[in-house]
Amino acid sequence: MGSRIDFQPGDYLHDTVQGSYDVAWLSQILHSMGPERCRVVIEKAVSVLEPGGLILVHEFLLNDTCDGPLFPALFALNMLVNTEEGRSYSEGEVKDMLLKAGVRNIRRLPFRGPTDSGIICGTVGD
Repeated sequence: MGSRIDFQPGDYLHDTVQGSYDVAWLSQILHSMGPERCRVVIEKAVSVLEPGGLILVHEFLLNDTCDGPLFPALFALNMLVNTEEGRSYSEGEVKDMLLKAGVRNIRRLPFRGPTDSGIICGTVGD
């Protein structure tokens, strides 16, 4: 499988992503940024996916009222105190970011991490 997986060094906010891919995995990076930077990162990932490509976003997901679960809510407070724009996002906010980037078939996978992390996925070009 090693010949089928590729990694690129760089700054995902400023560098261009080279190539085209079947899957993009964004794990625990959106919470370090405000909504505008999240948009940039998601759009870059989507732009290099082949038609039918899969994007997965793994984050500490708040409920849509943004008042729980406990760990994502506490983590949002941590990001507020320790970053310029970072925060936890709700499931609905992440789904909306993906939808605006052209992602379709968006859904939350049946995974719940020990700190209430979750995975939202969708496809492009369908």
